[in-house]
Amino acid sequence: MLIDRAFLEKVCIASEAEKHSVMVDGTHTTVTRTLPAPSAVTKFTGATITIQEDLVWAQPDADGSRTATFTLTVPGLPVEMLGTAQLVAGGKGTRVDYSGDLVVNIPFVGKKLEQSAAPAVLDGIGLQQRVGNDWLAEKP
Repeated sequence: MLIDRAFLEKVCIASEAEKHSVMVDGTHTTVTRTLPAPSAVTKFTGATITIQEDLVWAQPDADGSRTATFTLTVPGLPVEMLGTAQLVAGGKGTRVDYSGDLVVNIPFVGKKLEQSAAPAVLDGIGLQQRVGNDWLAEKP
């Protein structure tokens, strides 16, 4: 599902992106979305912000779990989040655990922007979960 172009398109549409693109090349996905910018960053970004997410999934482990490395960037701004996504069995099915560090490299305000961006990143993960739940409920 996480490397399915149709699923990733649904996540973009659910995020109410003004525009988006999805590229899937085997186990490498790139999703770019242009969204309304949070008020805390509009003086740096203008009315919108473009976010690019790259995930590269490794081959499955013996237990079926998988790990991806991910990079989240904001083209044109010194913002980067590097981390991992871990796909593991859990609960009624599968769980995806994300771990990473977000860095905003803007003197004096970078740390404050990192703190204000964290809820938006968590909201994005929550949105992917909700779309995923709906996606799986529609499958036989």
